[in-house]
Amino acid sequence: MLDNSVLTVALPTIGRDLAASTASLQWVSSAYSVAFGGLMLLFGAVADRFGRRRTMLVGLTVLAVASAATVLVTSVEQLVVVRALMGLAAAMTTPGSMALTFRLFSGEDLRVRALTVVSTAGLVGLAVGPTIGGFVLAVAPWQVLLVANVPIALVALVGIRSGVGADRPEDLHRHPLDLAGAVLGTAAVIGVLVTPTLVVSTGGWSAWAAAVATVAAVAGFVVRERSARYPLLDLALVARPLVASGLAYKAAAGLATAGLSYAVTLQLQAAWGWPPVLAALGTLPQVVVLLVSGRFVGPFVRRVGLERAAWTSATAVVVGLAVFTLAGRTGYPAVAVALALVAVGMRVVGAVAGASVLSGLPADRTSIGAALVDTASELATAVGIAATGTVLAAFVPGSVTVAQTTAAHTAAVVGALQVAGAVITAVAALLVAVGVLRARRGASTPEPTATQPTPTPATATATTATQPTPTPALPTSSASPSSSVDHHQESSRA
Repeated sequence: MLDNSVLTVALPTIGRDLAASTASLQWVSSAYSVAFGGLMLLFGAVADRFGRRRTMLVGLTVLAVASAATVLVTSVEQLVVVRALMGLAAAMTTPGSMALTFRLFSGEDLRVRALTVVSTAGLVGLAVGPTIGGFVLAVAPWQVLLVANVPIALVALVGIRSGVGADRPEDLHRHPLDLAGAVLGTAAVIGVLVTPTLVVSTGGWSAWAAAVATVAAVAGFVVRERSARYPLLDLALVARPLVASGLAYKAAAGLATAGLSYAVTLQLQAAWGWPPVLAALGTLPQVVVLLVSGRFVGPFVRRVGLERAAWTSATAVVVGLAVFTLAGRTGYPAVAVALALVAVGMRVVGAVAGASVLSGLPADRTSIGAALVDTASELATAVGIAATGTVLAAFVPGSVTVAQTTAAHTAAVVGALQVAGAVITAVAALLVAVGVLRARRGASTPEPTATQPTPTPATATATTATQPTPTPALPTSSASPSSSVDHHQESSRA
C-alpha cells in the first residue's frame, strides 16, 4: 500500500530528473498497479498449489532486488520496469497473507486482532505515503523512496522464515493451474490500460493493434474461464449479486481515490507551483480522516445496515471527486473538502464492500473473494491513473512538469484536470449505480448460502440456478452483534 502511494507526490520531481513525458510519467505509478492487479489471481492460485509461505518468500526476494536496483536507474523506461517488478513481487506476497494469518492463530478473537493489525498497517501505508514522500524529497533524492523497501523486505523474510511453518501437503490444492486463463487475463488487463495511452501518444496502427489485441484477450479469457474444467476465476461466482455489487463499490472507490490523488498532486505542484513538502501537507486532510474515522465504521454499519453503508460510502467518494472537478480550481479549501469526502467514503467502503463479496461466496471460496476485492481495487487504481494521465497527455502540450510555470501552462493543466475529473466521476458514478442495482437484485433473488458445498466448475451454474436458499446475512456467533460485525469488517479489510 505504501508503494502504491509514496511516489504520488514525487512524480513532478521524477519527471524533471528523468526528462519524462506525461505518458511515460503516468506509467511510473500505474506499472506497479497493473502488475499487481493483473497477476494477483494467478499467484493466489500458485500459492494454493505450491505453498503460500514459499510464494511469499520468493516475492519478498524479488521486492528487495527490484527496489535495490532503483539506484541504477537512469531513464524513465528503466524505472517503469523496476516498478513493474515490484508490482509482481506484491502480487506474490499479498494473496497468501490472510491464509498465513489464519494458520498462525486458531482462536477467532486472535484471528480478528491479527487481521486488524494487517489491515491497519496497509491503511497507514496508503494514507501516509504522500506525506512521507514529500518530507523525504526535502532532504534526499527520490530514489530513497523505493530503496527503503529493501530493509522492510529483509525484516519480513526473517520473520516469515522463523515464525511461519511450511505449508502442509494436505492444505494445498492439486488441481492443474489454468495457465492459459492466467495469460489471457493478464493480457486483457494490460491491454485495457495501455491502449488509451497509445491512442493519445502515438496513434496509428500501433493503437489499433493494441485495441484489437485487447478485445481478443478479453473474449479469449471469458471463453476460457467458461469452458475450463478448473478455471482460474469462476465467472458464475463473480456474477452473484452480492459479489458483483461489492466489487462495483470497491472499484468505484479505487477509481475515484487514485484519480483524485494523482490530480491533486499535479494541480498543487504542476499548476499552482507548490513545493513537494507543501504539497505533502496539502494531502493531510485525507490522512487525518483515514486514520481517525476507523472507530466510527462499526457503529455506522450497525446503524444503517451493510447495504446502505456500502452505497452511501461509495456515493461519498463520487461526490468528493465531483467537488474537486467542479470547484477545485477555486482554491485549496475545495481541494481539502474533496480529499476529506473521498477519504471517509473509502474508509467505509474498505470494510463493507469486502463484507458484501465474502457474504455472497461459499465458505470455501473466501480466499478467492479477498483476492477479487484486492484485484478490483488495484485495477481501478490503475485505470484512474491511466485515465487522468491520458487526458493530460491529450490536452496539455509538451510535459506537465516544467521548471517554470506560466499562466498558459497553469490554465492548460487545470483545464485538463477538470476534464479528467469529469470522466472519472462519471465512470465511478456508473459503477455505484451498478452496485446498487445488483445489491437490490440480491435482496430479491435467493443465492446459495455460504455453507453450501461448492459445486464443480462444470455444474456451478446449474447448481446456483436450481438450489435457491435465503440470501446470506452478516455472520452470527455466540458473541455480541457488535463483535460479529467487527469481525466481518476486519476480515474484509484484510
